[in-house]
Amino acid sequence: MTGASTVDPSEIAKFEAMAAEWWDPDGKFKPLHMLNPCRLDYITTQIAAEFERDMSKPHPFEGLRILDIGCGGGLLCEPMARLGATVVGVDAAERNIPVARTHAEQSGLKIDYRHTTAEAMAEKGEAFDAVLNMEVVEHVADPLAYLTACQQLLKPGGLHICSTINRNPKSYVMAIFGAEYVMRWLPKGTHEWSKFITPDELFDLLRRAGLDPVDRKGFQFNPVTWTWRLSDRDLSVNYVTAATKPA
Repeated sequence: MTGASTVDPSEIAKFEAMAAEWWDPDGKFKPLHMLNPCRLDYITTQIAAEFERDMSKPHPFEGLRILDIGCGGGLLCEPMARLGATVVGVDAAERNIPVARTHAEQSGLKIDYRHTTAEAMAEKGEAFDAVLNMEVVEHVADPLAYLTACQQLLKPGGLHICSTINRNPKSYVMAIFGAEYVMRWLPKGTHEWSKFITPDELFDLLRRAGLDPVDRKGFQFNPVTWTWRLSDRDLSVNYVTAATKPA
């Protein structure tokens, strides 16, 4: 693996230790399994709108090349492949890749999984219609350099979707104290509150990286039904953004 300028080794070690549990809905990645339907709703809606795709067709994303950075075990790559996209999934945590490859093979899906970084791929001149950058930016050493690499990986007119966690007292209570210490959904120390990024800060970083932010929404958790939904107003903890690369 090369081009690892924004990779934080201590962050990678956390996810290496959890690699085998990616597809266990009740394991350490339970929060992502719960959030995934909501994430997919946003991602598919944005891609369909940007590239004028009809979601009622069998393979609406056919002809689109999509990159998932920080792919983990493939929770987003597999749905994108089923929708017809040509999918590349990359992760800086080496142990995630064989887990993702094995599950894709068992599911009868062809996905190009690689142990590499956004920077290394950008250096090679790779280009994609859409880049998925979900829950990664809060784990890198240099968010601006990382987002700039993501921008370089997009074709002109391409779509960048980035989700992360807001930085405020509520996000500390919910994402760290609640998820790591009370519910024990995640190992203690998975997140660092100081690395969380506010929506305004992320929009500024995206612009400085050469992207045009076009949308942002919150992921709102309902503790009664234990489900997530998209919110236009509540971006207080988890949220997602869409940005385009100028044509």
